[in-house]
Amino acid sequence: MISKVFWVAVLCLVAQGAAGKKNSPDDALLGAYDAYRAGDPIKLQRHARNLDGHVLTPWVDYWRLSMRLEDTPNKEVREFFATYPNLYVAERLRADWLRVLGKRSEWPEFERQAALYSRDDLEVSCYRWLARIERGDESVFADAMTMWLEPAELPDGCQRLSVVLSAKGQLSVTDIWRRVRVLFEQGQITAANTTLGLLPKKEAPDERMLAEAARQPRRVLERLPKAIESRAAREVAVLAAVRFARTDAVAASVMLKGPLAERLSESELQYLWGLVGYEAAREHNERALEWFARAGDEPLDDRRLAWKTRAALRAGQWEVVRDAIDRMSSANAHHPAWIYWYGRALAAQGDEMGSRAYYLRIAGQSDFYGLLAGEELGYPVTLPPDAHVPTEAEVAAAGQEPSLARGLELIRLGIRTEGVREWLFAIRSFDDQKLLAASELARRAEVYDRAIHTADRTSRVHNYALRYPVPYYDVFREYAKSNGVDEAWVLGLVRQESRFISEARSGAGAAGLMQVMPGTARYVAKRMGMRNYRPKDVTEIETNVTLGTGYMKMVMQQLGHPVLASAAYNAGPSRARRWRDARGLEGAIYVESIPFSETRDYVRKVMANSVFYAALLGQNPVSLKARLGAILPPGAVEPPVEDELR
Repeated sequence: MISKVFWVAVLCLVAQGAAGKKNSPDDALLGAYDAYRAGDPIKLQRHARNLDGHVLTPWVDYWRLSMRLEDTPNKEVREFFATYPNLYVAERLRADWLRVLGKRSEWPEFERQAALYSRDDLEVSCYRWLARIERGDESVFADAMTMWLEPAELPDGCQRLSVVLSAKGQLSVTDIWRRVRVLFEQGQITAANTTLGLLPKKEAPDERMLAEAARQPRRVLERLPKAIESRAAREVAVLAAVRFARTDAVAASVMLKGPLAERLSESELQYLWGLVGYEAAREHNERALEWFARAGDEPLDDRRLAWKTRAALRAGQWEVVRDAIDRMSSANAHHPAWIYWYGRALAAQGDEMGSRAYYLRIAGQSDFYGLLAGEELGYPVTLPPDAHVPTEAEVAAAGQEPSLARGLELIRLGIRTEGVREWLFAIRSFDDQKLLAASELARRAEVYDRAIHTADRTSRVHNYALRYPVPYYDVFREYAKSNGVDEAWVLGLVRQESRFISEARSGAGAAGLMQVMPGTARYVAKRMGMRNYRPKDVTEIETNVTLGTGYMKMVMQQLGHPVLASAAYNAGPSRARRWRDARGLEGAIYVESIPFSETRDYVRKVMANSVFYAALLGQNPVSLKARLGAILPPGAVEPPVEDELR
């Protein structure tokens, strides 16, 4: 018989082993992080006792201090900055501290700390302006107004600044209604109501009518009185039209020609016509340009001008393309997209020399528009002949960078967001050689998203094998071949979907290397006859690539074109079909006029990635323009419609 003493001894050993495992550095660090997120300083301190000398000690100290920042003396915060100068945690704490100081109106200490903080932070900027106003610096008013048209609820510091500007007579009634219009356009009704609180009482709108304008705009517009005498009532009518145009631009255009034409001023009508044109352009309505024209001399913002340009591209009206880009702000007109399309417009009008000058401004850049511009100039797609391969000494030096080590350790522990921020802070001032060494360090750690992003930042010395890695290549090649899809396209899509992070998950539930949605996974597994498929296996590499390439094959068979199939992979087959044109479209114009900015950017990057992967894999070179090809009109080739999956 086994003695009772024996079992007590065994249980003690098991308990000691469990305690030892629980107190491992990883467990202690994760416990400290969980305590920080839960706001439990006692639990955090208990875990921190096991982390002396840990590479992430600066983070533990940041968590400990930030939890009680509002009650911390200035001296203690300054000691933290002295202990961790030039670290990301110091910059992050300084941003937090500046908000606390601004909230307290401790302007002398705020200005000392603000002088050491250079990040673009809206709330900190608002507190900077408040500090200057407190000193009697009225030259700040023009600068402070730059925050006014932010299309969202303003942070606390900016709300406070708004009240001060209003009290000092710097916000007119027109300014207030202008911001409210912007917020209604974006569906930010709560923020609009906050802004309306700045109006003088006699200028305030009827609250019930305003609420109806947001919820039932058509009803408000159909019940307007014949004469609208007060500005507040007219503005509410305009807001109702804004909301109505978002849901039905065609019906809104009818109202603008009829009942509203007699009730609103010419400037109000022109503003609304610009909005109706914008909404119609996003819906690919052929009358969009006609409605834009009705806006007359009403200044259009960059967002509307971008969609006026896209509508003109779909209509082949190159003069309108040029005119719309000419009216954009300087910053926006210098975006590669509009440089390329302006060059195309010049070429279409016979100005070859002018078009070449525009193409030369962006040719050589390794993005969608840089590739297209280079091809217009006749440049073949080639990889840099003298790629810089980091030496072992350079990679070892990168490994000794504490900030890079902290970033990789945070990512390894699953604290990915913080790890990525630490990494970005670390590489912000690296030269090309150090960037490539850091990229290789991340590649060896299998943190492929950081490897790609870091190699992408080089300006003169490049390594495209690091920019476009091929981990798990045997798996991708096998399933691309078995499903009959281009492996360069598959790799280009995966680079955009997950950056080769196999455990990646999106907020919508997409999972794995190919970011397969749960419903898509079930459907494809059933169609492919996969036996014993279990949803929990979706992030397993071979299962994920099997499902992802299987889905690519299906959408390619449905839609017949890699551009449409790429759009379908991101936004669904029915949308990809709907975005075509009855007359057919050049592939590049189809991509440019995708209504969803996320999908538009996605398709651009997938197709450009495919060009570089083809070159790296030694495939026959196919230009980006050839890959984009032409998008045939509906009915030209119409495969059977499948179930909507994504």
